[in-house]
Amino acid sequence: MRSPTFLFFLTAVTMTLAQSGAKQIVPVANGDLPFSAAVKAGGLVYVAGTLGTDAKGVLSGDIKAQTKQTLDNINAALQKAGSSLANAASAIVYLKSQSDFAAMNEVYRTYWPKDPPTRTTVVASLVRDEALIEISMVAVPDGGERVVVHPSDWLQSPNPYSYGIRTGNTLFLSGLVSRNGKDNSVVAGDMSTQTKTVLDNGAAILKAAGMSYGDVVSSRVFITDVAKFQDMNAAYRPYFPASPPARATVRAGLMGADYLVEITMLAVKDASRRAVTDAAPAAPPAANAPAPPPLSPAIRVGNRLYVSGMLGNTAETKANAKAQTAETLSRIGRTLKAGGFEWTDVVDGVVYLTDMSYYNDMNTAYKSVIPKDFPARATVGVGLVAPEGLVEIMVTAVK
Repeated sequence: MRSPTFLFFLTAVTMTLAQSGAKQIVPVANGDLPFSAAVKAGGLVYVAGTLGTDAKGVLSGDIKAQTKQTLDNINAALQKAGSSLANAASAIVYLKSQSDFAAMNEVYRTYWPKDPPTRTTVVASLVRDEALIEISMVAVPDGGERVVVHPSDWLQSPNPYSYGIRTGNTLFLSGLVSRNGKDNSVVAGDMSTQTKTVLDNGAAILKAAGMSYGDVVSSRVFITDVAKFQDMNAAYRPYFPASPPARATVRAGLMGADYLVEITMLAVKDASRRAVTDAAPAAPPAANAPAPPPLSPAIRVGNRLYVSGMLGNTAETKANAKAQTAETLSRIGRTLKAGGFEWTDVVDGVVYLTDMSYYNDMNTAYKSVIPKDFPARATVGVGLVAPEGLVEIMVTAVK
């Protein structure tokens, strides 16, 4: 089985830019694949999860060779969409092994001698066994504004990423861990302490951009231990007392043994920001159940809708990845409708699978809902917070 990510790069040089409504799509050559190589919409370019492949498949080389090829492939897609790596605002790097982090950075930093994009780096399973790295990205089109945001009293990051990149009213933040920005020292502590440190750091970056937590519309939380999920929530909740951002939380390895949590966020300064609720009634909570996680099903701001990571695990879908995907997509569809959007407006997404053997079943259900004009998409293997959850999907829509 060849993944959509894999085949995208076999045909990168033959891509053409297609128009679909308000979206401009860089399609893959194989029309059976349920994702687009890149989608340009709403003043941004969304690039799908990308592997280090050439015409023969995944490179047989080491992490350095695959990192170079991956970034070259992304640049080819961006150029088709009227952008380039120089305009990159945000990247998420999925590594098969944490031990490749330093070597990946060595190559990665050569692509941005200064002002690199924001970045989040975690460990995940990939769709091809021989792949060592996958990168998804969001970039600004050529001619668009791209401003580095950096707290005035912080040191530069020791790794090749900027803490914040702003374009217009939109701010991308790097994945933040429990580190002191003023001296780059690790702030040790339990999940609660580290979550507070991460969010205090986020507040400093937001402030430097003239924003606050009231402007955050979406976040992705990576924790190393699902048993500490409620500890993270308890520390996270006070930062978002009303209309918390859309959010997905999964278990993944981080780039340092000292770190228990990494959080990446996106903020938009716009008075139109509002929470969107799934139209379906919520089931009553069980006795003594923990408080629901501090997230909104979706946040609408301007012409964009940021939808939380959603699952479809029910008594009827237990142990069935295809059925869980169908239920997840049904829930997302209701949320899109409640926000005034349709599936045709979805431009970007990430699919989290607990086991990559579910990949084909997930795709079958996915294509039944999105038959054409696919959003950009990354699909990776991580742990989910829900004990019986097999699939979690998070999307972004743009009118």
